[in-house]
Amino acid sequence: MSSIEIKPVRTAGEKRKFLTFPWKIYRDDPLWVPPLLPERKKVTDPRRGVFFDRGEAEFFLAYRDGKLAGTICAAEDPPTNQNRGKKECMFGFLEYIEDFDVFQALIDQVKNWGKERSLDSLYGPWNLDYEDSYGVLIEGRDNPPALMCGHTPPYYQEFMKRYGFQPARDQNIALRISLEDSPQIRRLIRLADRVKKQGKISIRAADFNHWQEEIDIVHMLLGKALVHLDDSIGWHREALEATLEPFKTIADPNLILFAVVEGETVGFLPGLPNLNEIFIDVNGLRYPWDYLKLIWLMKRRDPAWITAKSVLVLPEYWNRGVTVLLMEEFTNRAREQGYQWVDMSITSADNPNSVLTAEKMGAEIYKRWQVYNFPI
Repeated sequence: MSSIEIKPVRTAGEKRKFLTFPWKIYRDDPLWVPPLLPERKKVTDPRRGVFFDRGEAEFFLAYRDGKLAGTICAAEDPPTNQNRGKKECMFGFLEYIEDFDVFQALIDQVKNWGKERSLDSLYGPWNLDYEDSYGVLIEGRDNPPALMCGHTPPYYQEFMKRYGFQPARDQNIALRISLEDSPQIRRLIRLADRVKKQGKISIRAADFNHWQEEIDIVHMLLGKALVHLDDSIGWHREALEATLEPFKTIADPNLILFAVVEGETVGFLPGLPNLNEIFIDVNGLRYPWDYLKLIWLMKRRDPAWITAKSVLVLPEYWNRGVTVLLMEEFTNRAREQGYQWVDMSITSADNPNSVLTAEKMGAEIYKRWQVYNFPI
């Protein structure tokens, strides 16, 4: 009978094992996009990770018969729990070999961690960030994930169900839209022309020279545009800035769009080049020579996909043409720059504004993820 031991991460060497363990799980998976190791180091560093400004986290390693077999993080986010009226223990960085006993030992560890802090349920998986690579992939293993989207083996979902986890919210989805000429694209242009004749809505690009002001606007829109969703988490302003900061150097402000009505910003649609088409070949920047390969690829490979991470419209402006104008302008600009596909991820399946508009453009769902909870 195998012996399983759970150890907390205490040393730099143990942290390195924790962060690089996914390379063991996905080494034979051609669709896996390795996480950027420098960014993972920052996120999990209590001195630099923005999560630690508001919460507590601890990292654990699982060993089976003395060999590393899994990782997990347990975390408490007091401000978010307070805002949502919850007492949840977040868990994430959950990776493990295909062994249910290892999985069970990891989950039992975070349950005990949460119980010690008087928390009453597990919620995840989240990697200390409610937007980056969260959830368990339940559909769509025929394509690599787009930027900020997760990827997990099939047995992860099986083990969650076997343990007794329940869906914590509606599924999250990724949609794809071809930018080739189509009846749906032409219909979008016709609808946009009608809205433009009214002359009430204008579209502007982001102004990176006023970065902080733009983040304030996005934070406002996130707070107001998503409150209708079940289990909406909300954003902390400092977490939003930390999430957006890495993209400041790679994003084209002409593809980060805002909708304005009579001087008020009422909508937002950000587009980013899907750099996962490059990151899939740079090994997570694990070694010095990987940086040289990244530089070489950035000069020679143009992503075919652009990813739109959110479509936000204030509820009082739904069904008034804002989303139509944002999507039409975004589509035109993306096509002019040579993109072939739009990835819209990750959105909730019960978000009527984004999903309905995308479907009218001929979008299809090509990935689904599930977040779970479990009582402690």
